[in-house]
Amino acid sequence: MDIATRVYNHKWKIDPIVRSLIDTDFYKLLMCQSVFRNKPDTDVTFSLINRSTKIPLAKLIDEGELREQLDHIRSLSLSRGESTWLRGNTFYGKRQMFRPDFMGWFENLRLPPYHLERKGDQYELTFEGKWHEVMLWEIPALAVLMELRSRAVLDLMGRFELQVLYARAMTRVWEKIETLRGVDGLSIADFGTRRRHGFLWQDWCVQAMIEGLGDKFTGTSNCLIAMRREVEAIGTNAHELPMVYSALAKDDAALARAPYDVLSDWHDEHEGNLRIILPDTYGTQGFLDRAPDWLAGWTGIRIDSGDPAAGAERAIRWWQARGEDPTTKRVIFSDGLDVAMVQALQQQFAGRVQVSFGWGTLLTNDFRGLVAEDALAPFSLVCKAVSANGRATVKLSDNPNKAMGPVEEIDRYKRVFGVGAQTRTDVIV
Repeated sequence: MDIATRVYNHKWKIDPIVRSLIDTDFYKLLMCQSVFRNKPDTDVTFSLINRSTKIPLAKLIDEGELREQLDHIRSLSLSRGESTWLRGNTFYGKRQMFRPDFMGWFENLRLPPYHLERKGDQYELTFEGKWHEVMLWEIPALAVLMELRSRAVLDLMGRFELQVLYARAMTRVWEKIETLRGVDGLSIADFGTRRRHGFLWQDWCVQAMIEGLGDKFTGTSNCLIAMRREVEAIGTNAHELPMVYSALAKDDAALARAPYDVLSDWHDEHEGNLRIILPDTYGTQGFLDRAPDWLAGWTGIRIDSGDPAAGAERAIRWWQARGEDPTTKRVIFSDGLDVAMVQALQQQFAGRVQVSFGWGTLLTNDFRGLVAEDALAPFSLVCKAVSANGRATVKLSDNPNKAMGPVEEIDRYKRVFGVGAQTRTDVIV
């Protein structure tokens, strides 16, 4: 694939940023089915949040072009082939992962309206409606903003400059892959959809991983790419579930139970490698201290904030205290990974737990230092559920720089979940 020529010649109607409703992360579809089943009447609001305020998105991205891309997404529906893949494929060893009632709804879905407004140098982009409909805006909205920002920089470049840029970027990715090839026991997947440089680039990175890593590459979170490249679709659940369940809680006692209510619903629906705990929404240590014993029997834990090594050590101690053998458990690292961190974590925990990695932005959007003023460097952009049935959502995280929500609610959640002093670390991506 000659990405440089494709970029140079592209017109959005030929190369739309989002090509399909399944150009999204697998865990969004798993969570969507769970919400469809358990919370179908919940109203939510999702909102774009640019953590990297130095990136003036509204100055870089034309509002008309942004609207065109968002309107294009609203025109999408499942193709027959995509529906057949979702209905008939085996995911995580399970056939018919998606139930007929859910698929019947999904096959007729068009994404609900959006609200877009310029506020200074940033865009206010929000989505309101039923949770199981609105949640599917998150990944495509992020993909559009990230790729339009990339295109704004690339549009200023000539044909040969683009060829050199992509040659350098491809070399960088391949050198990373060659380094990872030497890591014994490696198990790594692509988690890079939400903040990718572009769809074509993510697809190229996945193909490079397939060729370069063989069995060490376990799949991609992107459903469309997984289908086209015939690799595993990877993903479980995200912070969105406990954030909304907690916002729906009527009092402090219900709030304290909410993160476990989420996983109880998940437990009823999934087994095996889909039973992965994401414990850091309101502080990992408190979550584990109060966790019911049945959760210790789950397959593993995903570590997505704070010091990853400290998080893994905490998980090992918890399993041991609950009478579980950590060597039978999986730890998935997924926060801000790049090659050196993967190497170090694999070396530290191999043989102590089953180690896996979800490699995100620094796989699919590492153009750092490749253009003037580092104008293509990745940045931290998220789209989060900010309210549910009129109540604000809150996320605390193990890194307070990732916390979100009204100050008074953050203080309440810290009290309810017993979150003490936390260490701030830079949010790279």
